[in-house]
Amino acid sequence: PRFPAMASDAGDGHATLKRCLGVLRDAKNDSEQFAALLLVTKAVRAGEVDAKTRRQIFDAIGFTFPTRLLTSRQPPAGCPPNTFRALGLTLLACFCTDPELAGHSQILNKIPTFNDILLSPCDPDSTSMIDDVYQCLSAVLATARGPRELVTKGTVSALCQAYLNGGHGSDRALTLLVGLLAIAEAKCWQRDAPQLLAVLSKLSSDFLKAEDMTKFELCEVLPHFIPVSPPLTQDSQGSECLRRLYKGLADVLGSKLSQSQRDPALKLAAGLVQACGAEWIPAGRAGSKFLALLVNLACVEVRLTLEEPDPVQVEGKKEVVTACYVLMEMGIQECLREENPLLEDVQKMQLMRIMEEAFGAVIFYLRQVKQEELQDPFIFASVRVLGAWMAEETSCLKQEICELLPFLVHYARKLFKEGSPAVSLAQAELVSTEGSALPQDALRFLLPGFCHLTAEDRPRDILISEGAPALLWEYFLQEWEVLTSQPTAPAPLTSTEMSLQTMCGIFLNLVVTAPDLVRRDKTFSSLMDLLLKSLPLLLPQEHHLVLAANVATLGLMMARILAGSPALQGTPCAKEFFGAAIRFLSQAHTAQAEPGSAGLAVAVSPAYVAAWADIQELWLLGMQALAGCVPLFPWLPRAALRARCLEGLSGLLSRVAPASVESELISAFQGVLVELARASKQCKDVILSHQGVEWANLYGMAALEQCLAEQ
Repeated sequence: PRFPAMASDAGDGHATLKRCLGVLRDAKNDSEQFAALLLVTKAVRAGEVDAKTRRQIFDAIGFTFPTRLLTSRQPPAGCPPNTFRALGLTLLACFCTDPELAGHSQILNKIPTFNDILLSPCDPDSTSMIDDVYQCLSAVLATARGPRELVTKGTVSALCQAYLNGGHGSDRALTLLVGLLAIAEAKCWQRDAPQLLAVLSKLSSDFLKAEDMTKFELCEVLPHFIPVSPPLTQDSQGSECLRRLYKGLADVLGSKLSQSQRDPALKLAAGLVQACGAEWIPAGRAGSKFLALLVNLACVEVRLTLEEPDPVQVEGKKEVVTACYVLMEMGIQECLREENPLLEDVQKMQLMRIMEEAFGAVIFYLRQVKQEELQDPFIFASVRVLGAWMAEETSCLKQEICELLPFLVHYARKLFKEGSPAVSLAQAELVSTEGSALPQDALRFLLPGFCHLTAEDRPRDILISEGAPALLWEYFLQEWEVLTSQPTAPAPLTSTEMSLQTMCGIFLNLVVTAPDLVRRDKTFSSLMDLLLKSLPLLLPQEHHLVLAANVATLGLMMARILAGSPALQGTPCAKEFFGAAIRFLSQAHTAQAEPGSAGLAVAVSPAYVAAWADIQELWLLGMQALAGCVPLFPWLPRAALRARCLEGLSGLLSRVAPASVESELISAFQGVLVELARASKQCKDVILSHQGVEWANLYGMAALEQCLAEQ
């Protein structure tokens, strides 16, 4: 009898709600509780509940009652079938507006129920249930544990199906998918790739067909559905999506556009480049025109934003300019591509000129950067793309780059020493978020450019005066520790190993061009100590052969300059290093059957073949350096004797056809043999006992013949 009076009390909604809460607490049976609950949920749906009242509702009924309602199958007499479930969902949606309750295990364990409701047939009476489910899922997504729980409990698949079905609230399903992919892209694709691909297929089809503003709205959504892995190009459905996206973008970018229309299109193109490189652009005239247009538009955008930087304008354009950087980097790669190029030579020359102007704008912008802006991810993106240009193009903008070098060294040092809280721009992330490519690792992207620049006098002097060698040594040490902490099984070349190889190249340039620096700077003594220890560890692992070649050659070159160093005076470390270096150099060649002939020819050893293009020059330089070390270290000939390299080389030269041995190889062998024969009677005797005089004559090794003839 109390309920009609309460229901008629419409003058004060809050008073009514308060009385209902009292009834909920004191109810003697389900029918009383249910009647009070009807009024509570009516108030909740009308939006009359503030945070305090919401908490009072929760304190009154907790999770137990909504859970019972969700599982009740028998509705009250004369009510629709889903009455209880609808009430339960409304209460849970109300609770979920409290972030603390949204992350509660009692909410998280109802995710499968939410998924089922999304996929159930939706009649006009159940639309409010669907709305409540989306409210619950949105709240769960915003919690710390939520995204992981949603992925593992199958919500991605349910949302994909709900979107594809196109029923009530399907636009909210898409919004939730975008949110989930932004947080847990890899896990989503790993678990639900077919469903996500079906959504991408629909989106790309809609994108191609759309001829109104929907096309530009889809440009904003589509980048979230383009996976970096697995690549779309490996799947026929994925390839078809890429074909549609290419055609749709070609239509968009070939038209006259406003700024607000062009920006999303450029961001979508950048997302495709990050995921697939240039593979989504077809070969042929249309594809090459489109690629040139893309890079051209990107360069124009960069120049417009950065040549006369207005801080407010730049702030609003950072995402699109970062996307343009991705497109410019693709432009660099395509201009340098010789095998199956997408661009014609004339297009390449035009694009290089246009990109030179854009990179001039990037340099100009970086020269204005203030100290307090250094943590900005956009500065990182700008330095990173400039690093890509410096890695490939050293003749253009040389003066400007030289003037910027102090800033680049300072920036790289600051981020390396302090770390960076910066999080890269999500819309055009330029680097993988795994491994060492975190925002503080600016140095990794500058190393290839520094390698070119240390070969030239002026930039090398600037880098030295800015303290780059000491910074590079610290970075080398860090990357070496990362490499040695990784599994020893063969794996694809990592950014860590690539960085170590490039730094060896930089140090090698300094050793060759600035030997006085090597003698006086303690950095190089520390580096020498590390090289002595690292080569014996690297050499037995064939998948590290290129890095081992770099370390061996650099170590041998430095040893000639630092011959007086205590670390090189016959210490166990020094002997192990030189033993390993001799093994690396002496095992590079073998004798094998010559095609079309009964004789044998000299050939690169099977273990070295795959890496030979990368290490051939290092091997020749290493042989010269070893020859230079022999007179400096009296104990070195004994190391050569222990390695039995003289017997191996004598055997090789005795067995193969002299015509199969190139002159630079003969010169390299002779350089080492002459020094060993001069430094050690034992070495000379070994060469003589293996027909050294005969094959020295046969190969025209005049210096070796003379040395062997001397008493």
